[in-house]
Amino acid sequence: METRELRYFVAVAEELHFGRAAERLAMAQPPLSRAIQQLERRLGVVLLHRTARAVTLTEAGSVLLREARTALDAVEAAERRTRRTAADQPGVVLAAKAGASSELLSNLLDAYAAEPGAVAVEVMLCGPGEPESLLSTGHADVALLHRPYDTTAGFDTEDLHTEQQVVVLPAGHPLATRTQLSMAEVNGLTDLPLPRWPRRDGSYPDGHGPQVRDHTQLTQLITLGRACAVMPESLGAQLRDDHAIVPVPDAAAVTTVIAWPPHSRSQAVADLVRTATRISKAARS
Repeated sequence: METRELRYFVAVAEELHFGRAAERLAMAQPPLSRAIQQLERRLGVVLLHRTARAVTLTEAGSVLLREARTALDAVEAAERRTRRTAADQPGVVLAAKAGASSELLSNLLDAYAAEPGAVAVEVMLCGPGEPESLLSTGHADVALLHRPYDTTAGFDTEDLHTEQQVVVLPAGHPLATRTQLSMAEVNGLTDLPLPRWPRRDGSYPDGHGPQVRDHTQLTQLITLGRACAVMPESLGAQLRDDHAIVPVPDAAAVTTVIAWPPHSRSQAVADLVRTATRISKAARS
């Protein structure tokens, strides 16, 4: 299969409409349809069910969509990292979730800058779920991720820090004075639903909670009494007096990891990872 065919298929599979996919690809619809038919003949499987009213994915099509996204991400990443390596002033790009692991990130940058041979580090602060995507597509060379919220499959990782989670409530809420809450109690807060974060494709999961895009939006919704949130205790400690923090002992612990592509041969990435591991060990001792 060619990358061109995979891009065509992903566009059709995501749009589920040949006309919209053709517009997205800036091409005419007939050659797009022929390309998909040729791909199906070559694979010997039906990828899409077509009717006069709708286009839907077959089971085989769903598998190819997942694999094609991964393959295209890998090609895109290879192109970007190759260009960065050839740049006149080589550097490393580190992606991190805005507001998360702030102290760790600051200590890491300071400690790495003091290392012999340190190169410039460009920090990309972004929203939930984005560091993983930036690392997959080659926009970033290394990232700080947080299990279980981020997927680390396909990356090499080193664990840096594990912490418990808390629920953040409006300061005046009746449960704000509790010494702890269970996840069952948090999920049962009909007056303060948990937020819904966007998926990688930009869509939101079903539910009653508000749709949120960033930490600032979420904290304001909590202040207004429109939502609550479960987050790592270090992130909760950064909030203002109009929020209440209550431990949730049975919530999954959050582990901050530093992640990088398994095929990376970058000395700067290796040095950054080594520095992160060293300072995290020092912080625990």
